[in-house]
Amino acid sequence: MPDGAQMLLADSIVTTTELKTAIAAFIVGIVVGITGMGGGALMTPALIFLGVGDAAKVVTADLTAAAVYKTGGAAVHWREGSPNFRLAGWLIAGSIPFALLGPHLVAWLAPEADLDNILKLCIGFALLFAAASYALRLYIQLRHKVAGRDQGPTDPVIRPLPTLLVGAVGGLLVGITSVGSGSVIMIALLMLYPTLSAVKLVGTDLVQAVPLVLAAALSNIALHGLDWGIVIPLTIGSVPGCILGAKIAPRVRQSFIRRGIIVVLTMSGFALLDKAGWAPLGAGEDETYPVLTAVVGLVTLVLVPLVWGLLRKTVGLPMFGDPTVEEIEDPEAANPQERKQDVHSPRHPGGNPLSRDSLDLAAPNRKSTRFVAQPG
Repeated sequence: MPDGAQMLLADSIVTTTELKTAIAAFIVGIVVGITGMGGGALMTPALIFLGVGDAAKVVTADLTAAAVYKTGGAAVHWREGSPNFRLAGWLIAGSIPFALLGPHLVAWLAPEADLDNILKLCIGFALLFAAASYALRLYIQLRHKVAGRDQGPTDPVIRPLPTLLVGAVGGLLVGITSVGSGSVIMIALLMLYPTLSAVKLVGTDLVQAVPLVLAAALSNIALHGLDWGIVIPLTIGSVPGCILGAKIAPRVRQSFIRRGIIVVLTMSGFALLDKAGWAPLGAGEDETYPVLTAVVGLVTLVLVPLVWGLLRKTVGLPMFGDPTVEEIEDPEAANPQERKQDVHSPRHPGGNPLSRDSLDLAAPNRKSTRFVAQPG
């Protein structure tokens, strides 16, 4: 083939890859803007399945982009005074060393030829854990609501050792998979500090996430390099997608989309385990079982509302009905008039109820109690 034709073909492939990345980032950004969930947990597997790069390059690019857009959300929360900086400091002290260590630990332990499959295994398990953590987080919030446990106006007493351990586990997970800066750390904070107000919980998570993903990104860049062909379209697509999703969020029934995200995370996790050749599934890159993945998704789709109904009964509520998922995650959802007044107050100029998550450019424009399943 002539050199000119080869160059043209190469340019076409690069353009197609960048376009696929930007479109995927835009779609994921919309979902995150609507629900306040997703981020890295949706983006990383999407890019792997689209074939825009191997697992290491995708993780590195996703972390680099996250370091950019998380900074915006953290800066606004910082300005609003919502983060608990002492709590964030203990989390950062635990997370950064392990975020730096994580990628190198995998590289040291895994043969170079098996690195891609091992990363896919790690990401697959992380996605399943992210789906489970969101369900657990919602159940904890349900119990708090039924028990009438109010979130205190004052900062709770910090527990340094458990907080350091939470940061360490979250840092290791994020450094290896890019998943977990929201899902893992948020659920742990809910369990350790149940009286921490929602806005402080979100602000604290975002503030600690910025140095966490930055450290993880730098460590991965040092090890695997940085593919700007993924990073740039990823950032270009995700930011407007998140903003658009946030703008249409008030008109979208979020509970159905959030259940859909749990199904997608579960299917993606199993699909990556399948693609990586996880022994119990008995498949590999050249022999995968898409029907099994589809069955897992269908079963999850049926079981999610059923299991949720049974969990409601354990706390004395009917299987279906009030409080809805929206009311559990956002108590103000039960009082639309109060919300209307809140989002049009001087503290919330323009009344734009933006959501927040691992793609969160959204500030605390409203006192939302929706949490990340992020990470991210």
